[in-house]
Amino acid sequence: MGLNKKTVDDINVKGLRVLCRCDFNVPIIEGKITDENRLVAALPTIKKLVADGGKVILCSHLGKPKGEPKPELSLAPVAKRLAELLGQEVKFAPDNEVVGPNAKAAIEAMNDGDVVLLENTRYRIEETKNGEAFSKDLASICDVFVNDAFGTAHRAHCSNVGVSSLVDTAVVGYLMEKEINFLGNAVENPTRPFVAILGGAKIADKLNVINNLLEKCDTLIIGGGMAYSFLKAQGYEIGLSLCDDSKLDYCLEMMDKAKKAGKKLLLPIDVVTIKDFPDPIDGPVETSVHNFDDIPSNEEGCDIGPKTAALYAEEVKNAKTVVWNGPMGLFENPSLAKGTLEVAKALAESDATTIIGGGDSAAAVNQMGLGDKMSHISTGGGASLEFLEGKELPGVVCANDK
Repeated sequence: MGLNKKTVDDINVKGLRVLCRCDFNVPIIEGKITDENRLVAALPTIKKLVADGGKVILCSHLGKPKGEPKPELSLAPVAKRLAELLGQEVKFAPDNEVVGPNAKAAIEAMNDGDVVLLENTRYRIEETKNGEAFSKDLASICDVFVNDAFGTAHRAHCSNVGVSSLVDTAVVGYLMEKEINFLGNAVENPTRPFVAILGGAKIADKLNVINNLLEKCDTLIIGGGMAYSFLKAQGYEIGLSLCDDSKLDYCLEMMDKAKKAGKKLLLPIDVVTIKDFPDPIDGPVETSVHNFDDIPSNEEGCDIGPKTAALYAEEVKNAKTVVWNGPMGLFENPSLAKGTLEVAKALAESDATTIIGGGDSAAAVNQMGLGDKMSHISTGGGASLEFLEGKELPGVVCANDK
């Protein structure tokens, strides 16, 4: 799926009020932003709109206030940090109703090239329901709408889909364009061999992804908690490991599908197990390594073992395109992060196009200091998963076609 949507390069915003939906859903602890990747990712689009003389009105959600103003979920700290990153004032408009008297007054007073940030869009109960009243409020303060929030592109909300249907000009920003191009090319038109790596805890989240990727990739690597459902489906003892018993037949179907299609489906050949879950999650924990057919009944598999890590790394070395979504184990704990680290290292050393599908895998790669060695790290976990499933994303579909 190419983008084929109008972007900020296709419009002239001089003197116009531009509402730009960004993804500023960043972790904030005691007023401090602890991971500003999403802010940095939004800068190119904002700078372009400022340089072109638009009156730039930014909006985003933060967390889940569920339609109530919650001071700890205010975007005030984002305005402050964004001003430092942009090198110019970002006027914050604190309105509980988002488009209220403060926002209207701030927008009224704007000159070309000014930047205003609205309050958390989810302070409005209509936002997540795509309710008309809030969409109309947003449309009333802009002439042009730019969607640059890939992280919420899989949701149809007021601030990405609702408002776009009420303005004549709705385009996507640079981040959105980059995400779709990287993920789209990887899935639809990959340089082969194409290796997909899926991890994480829940198999239910990745069912359709496994099915879709098996049609596109040459090798599918399974790690993380979801691997144990595949092992149990084949009749192996998995001890206390995570498992979705309702999906065992599905696992066998997928293995059969891979076999018939001549695709490689790789599962762990050894695992790292623990007797007791660490508390806190990164606390000390005793581990042991077992072959996949020798997992003790009273232990839980929490990482891929060294033989598996070497096998997966070898597969990555020969790849030309790699898409990775979901860690190989409980990477938050140093004793259970080795599998994820080995896979991340293999990607970092590879000359393939390497794409990290947001969420925990992005956090793992950045935590390990390997983020800058990847071709692309997606800013949207859920959105990139739905994209890999082959679904159309509402936040993309609603932009004007080229």
